[in-house]
Amino acid sequence: MNTSLLINNITNPTLLFFVLGIAAVMLKSDLEIPASTSKFISLYLLFSIGFKGGQELAHSGLNREIVITLAICIVLAAIVPLYTFYILKRRLSVQNAGAIAATYGSVSAVTFVTATLFLENLKVSYGGHMVAAMALMEAPAIIIGVMLMRSYGGGTAGSSFKHILRESLTNGSVIMITGSLIIGIISDVKGAEGIKPFTTDIFKGFLAIFLLEMGMVAAKRFSAFKNYGWFVSAFSIVVPVVNGLLTILMTHYLPLAPGNRLLIAILASSASYIAVPAAMKQAAPEADPGLYIPMALGLTFPFNITLGMPLYWMLIQIF
Repeated sequence: MNTSLLINNITNPTLLFFVLGIAAVMLKSDLEIPASTSKFISLYLLFSIGFKGGQELAHSGLNREIVITLAICIVLAAIVPLYTFYILKRRLSVQNAGAIAATYGSVSAVTFVTATLFLENLKVSYGGHMVAAMALMEAPAIIIGVMLMRSYGGGTAGSSFKHILRESLTNGSVIMITGSLIIGIISDVKGAEGIKPFTTDIFKGFLAIFLLEMGMVAAKRFSAFKNYGWFVSAFSIVVPVVNGLLTILMTHYLPLAPGNRLLIAILASSASYIAVPAAMKQAAPEADPGLYIPMALGLTFPFNITLGMPLYWMLIQIF
């Protein structure tokens, strides 16, 4: 791996705040981000990236690359939970296997946002339609995960397919990112310029504070892996890497820009810790959130934002 790219990524101020959050927990500090503040920042990040993506999409219009990208992302959101479920079912209960499969088939909006910042630091462009791709990948994985659980006798019988679909599509993060994207598309250009200081200038600062809290949350959940052994820890790293590498290989043969290829790889290799837990609380209360949330947030998320992005970008450059 290109060591200079890796060092530049790890020493990025936003990621250093993530490390600070981990250190604060390890040192047993009383540092804390109020829950209301954290929720506001997460909504702000989704709003900002969605609105900017909508503006970019409005300017670029619909073309062949956008159609191909959206199709690839929907296919990935369907395939990943299918194959991971059958791997997980060998070692875990049907409920936990389904919840984890949905987690890794869905996406992490914060990982995506961090990847866009990574590209901006490299001065590499990417399409605004990638935000739409991210939004489209949320629901399919959740639905497939629930269907697989029910096929093997797991999940909550009282929760109808319609109810699960509604929970997936009306989740706060999905509504915010999708709604902001649509508003960005239809907004007047002059009006959009008026809120640019809020959507762009303070973005990195808010992301740094949010990653500080993510570091603290991740560190508090590291201990959860002790109850499940090496299998889930290995899965949390190996499967995302496999998904990312296969995506890079597949997109090499398609007419896609390098920046968009990286974002597709990050989406394929990320795991949801916001939308999926909210949906699984209704669909599969028997599944252990103390397992699938720490897997996504404690191992997969840190790996992707520190080592994953430089690794995938290096491979894209080689290919």
